[in-house]
Amino acid sequence: MTVNNTQKKRARSPSVLTKLAAFAVWSPLPVKLSAMIWGLGQLIYGQITKGLMLLAAFAGVLWFFISRGFRDIAGFFTLGTVRENLWLGVPGDNSMRMLILGLFSLFALGFAFTVWYTNVKDAAFTARRVERGKKPRSFRESAAALADGKFHAAALTVPVIGVAIFSILPIVFMILIAFTNMGGEIVHPALAEWSLSAWNKILSFGKVGATFVKILGWNAEWAIASTAVNFFGGLLLALLLNKKNVRGSKIWRAFPIIAYAVPGFISMLGFKFMFSQSGPVNQMLTASGRGAIFFLSNVESAKWWARGIGLFVYAWISTPSIMLMTTGILSNISADLYEAASIDGATPFKQFTKITLPFVVFSLTPVLISQFVGNFNNFGIFFFLRGGLQSNYADYFLASDTDLLINWLYNLSVNNNYYSIGAAISLMIFVITGVCSLAVYVNSKAYKSEDTFR
Repeated sequence: MTVNNTQKKRARSPSVLTKLAAFAVWSPLPVKLSAMIWGLGQLIYGQITKGLMLLAAFAGVLWFFISRGFRDIAGFFTLGTVRENLWLGVPGDNSMRMLILGLFSLFALGFAFTVWYTNVKDAAFTARRVERGKKPRSFRESAAALADGKFHAAALTVPVIGVAIFSILPIVFMILIAFTNMGGEIVHPALAEWSLSAWNKILSFGKVGATFVKILGWNAEWAIASTAVNFFGGLLLALLLNKKNVRGSKIWRAFPIIAYAVPGFISMLGFKFMFSQSGPVNQMLTASGRGAIFFLSNVESAKWWARGIGLFVYAWISTPSIMLMTTGILSNISADLYEAASIDGATPFKQFTKITLPFVVFSLTPVLISQFVGNFNNFGIFFFLRGGLQSNYADYFLASDTDLLINWLYNLSVNNNYYSIGAAISLMIFVITGVCSLAVYVNSKAYKSEDTFR
């Protein structure tokens, strides 16, 4: 019965073409004129100020699209047709510029359609008022009604336009570059084309694809390990410093806070100097009669040394933040829970696994998810510790064995002009981190059992 009723409703609901035909036949003449020229219907109804504003907006939009908007939209689809010729003085088309300008014109077209729809809707509203014998609203009355009934729409118009231009447009631009062949040998003055070449290189069995698989595996290991070390390290410090038999806990707590207060890049550069070939650690090793260790160099044996040092440096920088948050969470756990558990014969470890850990994980789940995403995209650690070594690795394409995907993306796009491959990798990073974060949060107790820990 439900399916049949739904089908009947769909059959009864008019299509878009039917609605447009009814609008063309039955709408009053001023509304039809507003659909063709913005503000004309408002002027006919005596709404001079509003009509002139809409007419000026229509003239501005018409001038923009006639002067360059339609040309930019056409260039968005072609990415240029004229090649540069220095001998003949022909400047040629710039594919990347045509892509961003065409995308901007498409955004402007969407904005123009929104204004057109609002203009027609306003004219239709005024027509209904006139049919009922009422006077059209004055500009002051329209402004008051907008501020009263639709204040949210008026207040958010400018911020939405700003977000669309400065946030959404660059993201869409990056996504679209992933579906072109920009990069490598295809840079200005060469013309780019719409292509899936970047995805073919990443998903194939070539050198780029093999590098992507290796870095993706190490990136996942790094994100999981660094998040786990950060969480359990901070929790351990908080538990130790919250013990009543620990003397001078405030003093001991100050040391991690000082490490956290120091800017991260200074700590990274300090550790890079400590573990360098001629740094203090190797000097102490050679002074004790042992050989120097290539901690951060480009030899094969330095691979896990460098990864371990990176994990240690990240723990040094980030563990105090979890310690501070966990300290506050532990103070909110009722002591009656531990007392009742002790009476029931629960060991300290059992109390930790059944009371402390679930409560802390519940409270920190959003923080841990954000840290996982941040660790997956942690650019600074290995850039400061071991940057600039990618050229010495024959089995990696413009990368080293400690680079994360974000480091590889930087090397490809900024240093080597492989824009399309870099954009494709950034899109895959977004999908991976987004899916993982959403899946973990939806299946966590912070989402499913919110009332349990209240």
